[in-house]
Amino acid sequence: MMKKIIFPVLAVLLCIPAQVHAQEEDKARIAENKIITAVEKYNERDFGKASGILKGVISEFPDNDAAHFYLGLSEFCLNHMDAAESELKKAVALDSTNFWYRYRLAMVYSATDRKELTTAMFEDLLRDFPKKSELYYSLIDLYISQGQTDRALETLSQIETVFGKNEATALTRFDLLRNSGKQDEAYGTLEEFNREYSSPQVLSILGDWHMSMYDDSLALKSYGEALELEPDYAPALLGKAEVFRVTRKYDEYFSVIGSFLGSPSVSPEGKADYLKSLFQRSDPMFLKTFSLQLDSMMTGCLDLYPRDSSMLMTAGIYYYGTGRPAEAKAMFRKNMDIYPESLSAAANYVEILMYTREWKELSSEGRKAFGKFRSEPAFLEMASVADYNLGDYEKVLDICDTVLALCPGDSLRSLNAYTTMGDMYHQLGDNKKAYRAYEAALKINPTYVPVLNNYAYFLSVEGRKLKKAYGMSKITVEKEPDNPTYLDTFGWILYLQGKPLEAKPFFKHAMLYGGKESVVILDHYAEVLFALKEYDLAFVYWTQAQSRNNGEIKGLDEKIRQRKSEMNR
Repeated sequence: MMKKIIFPVLAVLLCIPAQVHAQEEDKARIAENKIITAVEKYNERDFGKASGILKGVISEFPDNDAAHFYLGLSEFCLNHMDAAESELKKAVALDSTNFWYRYRLAMVYSATDRKELTTAMFEDLLRDFPKKSELYYSLIDLYISQGQTDRALETLSQIETVFGKNEATALTRFDLLRNSGKQDEAYGTLEEFNREYSSPQVLSILGDWHMSMYDDSLALKSYGEALELEPDYAPALLGKAEVFRVTRKYDEYFSVIGSFLGSPSVSPEGKADYLKSLFQRSDPMFLKTFSLQLDSMMTGCLDLYPRDSSMLMTAGIYYYGTGRPAEAKAMFRKNMDIYPESLSAAANYVEILMYTREWKELSSEGRKAFGKFRSEPAFLEMASVADYNLGDYEKVLDICDTVLALCPGDSLRSLNAYTTMGDMYHQLGDNKKAYRAYEAALKINPTYVPVLNNYAYFLSVEGRKLKKAYGMSKITVEKEPDNPTYLDTFGWILYLQGKPLEAKPFFKHAMLYGGKESVVILDHYAEVLFALKEYDLAFVYWTQAQSRNNGEIKGLDEKIRQRKSEMNR
């Protein structure tokens, strides 16, 4: 009987620990699954969800280092830096041998701009993980940011001791020394490296250096050695071609640059950038003398890349710069047609229409471009330039109203719109509305000289509010004392106020800065001189005005005859 009683009790006592152990294992597996789910959410960039799951795991398993680590990462991505640091520190405390726990904590220090803590952490990591090459380069960056070039160079030497010399370490040392102002030493280290190892990049840099020192033969030698190692290495091809171009060995230049432009290892953007730079910096004589070769280069690249935007744009620039606007327009048009959603392609085409003064098409295309790119009122502004040149001032005013409605907070665009409206209303003969527009512009910028000048001049033409006109015009000549248009307006207001003697010096000054090119300024100055009874000089300027007058001043000849008759009285 005793055995029957004791046996069940023993069975129960033996089973309890086994059940508890199994339950603990189940909980641990559930926790691990939750961590896996949290990591999946983290990878999906759902950091808030990941954080919530991990906090639940930690509340049950506070010593789970992986949960603390991933919670730290999630909080970091949520920009909760204090929480990220706290969780990563807990992960490190639980397992200080884990490289990634300490590395990510260092990243938190770096993100919060604590360079000393970051440096110390990387130095500790490097002692424990000397084969982790990324640590060396991270430390070098940290030393550089703290101005510790010597320590950066020491770390670089450590890399070479552990992993051996290579091109990357040579170039890093070169950059460090050069940025420290040690140019000769920097290039000396590359020469030393080149004596032991071979690298097209190092040889090309040395070639560039020799070229900058006007040592063409050594430059060509370096580029040649680089090309022996890698026959289509673009920087060496380009450097060699430039040596020939600078030394005027054009046959060799076109041969080598042809290899560069035909190389499949060079991107079309790289080729386009070079051609654009060549066309823009070359003198007109070079472009004219070698037009056949340059045309061939451009055509060859277009044949290789007929749909490349950068190449089409470069061709447009080239053709326009060499006096072929129709061909330029065709390139920009093709680029826009191929890439209808490209803002820059549309802008290039609209701009070429402006440069070629094709006003009707500019008016139409500017509006079409704005229809596609509603956030760019500049297209409408370019269309308004066309409308102005077509004499359609009402259309210009419509565009100004549209710009004002689109850009209520853009003070510069509003200023330009009100200024243009004032000018257009004046052209339409409605000075009342013109002055209202000018007043609106001056509320935005009370010292905006184009408005002040036009407003003052139109008042002077009407012969009204001369005191106000004087005050506005005075600001313009104070701000731009050598502007002949502003000097003319101010001098003319003085003349209308009965002060020809005060007006004369402003007109004399205007004559020195381009005033002689303006019929109106010449006429005004002659009137001032006539009022001062300097008749001979007055008629000298009237004669000049007559020779330049293309209907700008109606009745000028008759007025001059009248002045001559007045002089004889």
